[in-house]
Amino acid sequence: MFIQTEATPNPETLKFLPGKTVMEAGVLEFRSADDAAISPLAQRLFAVEGVTGVFLGSDFISVSKDGTAWEHLKPAILGAIMEHYLSGDAVVDDPSAAPVESEGEEFAEADAATVAMIKEILDERVRPAVAGDGGDIIFRAYKDGVVHLSMRGACAGCPSSTMTLQMGIQNLLRHFIPEVQEVRPVA
Repeated sequence: MFIQTEATPNPETLKFLPGKTVMEAGVLEFRSADDAAISPLAQRLFAVEGVTGVFLGSDFISVSKDGTAWEHLKPAILGAIMEHYLSGDAVVDDPSAAPVESEGEEFAEADAATVAMIKEILDERVRPAVAGDGGDIIFRAYKDGVVHLSMRGACAGCPSSTMTLQMGIQNLLRHFIPEVQEVRPVA
């Protein structure tokens, strides 16, 4: 099995491409070993000392670390991923136990059409680019012209995520949806 790695804009996160499907549908993020109880793959990765976050995308795994150098962590992470795929275990034991992305969304019913346009632009234009960097972006709220988005995976905590949100996504949404005035990050 050959696993490729790619750097991300976040120096504390690497993207691993196992050459196999990781998630059949959706994405999952785990910020601690306790959160990873539903994923044998994430549990294996958190067993590597220094791993602080795991993000599972359609065909990639983003792994975040503490201050430990990548040259010390990368072999153990590659080994954990290879061990997982050779074991035949599922990536997620119970996909129905995973949180649903639309949970926690807030917007007025009168703004439903605007929110639908925001989500369409995010899905078609933003999400593929963010996935290319090993992350994801989730719509959280819309009120009074302000869009609240959550960055996940390699994008969470990335030094350039504020620039991505304000200069890239905000400008894109304002161009297509005049009602949008601002984009703000949320945890």
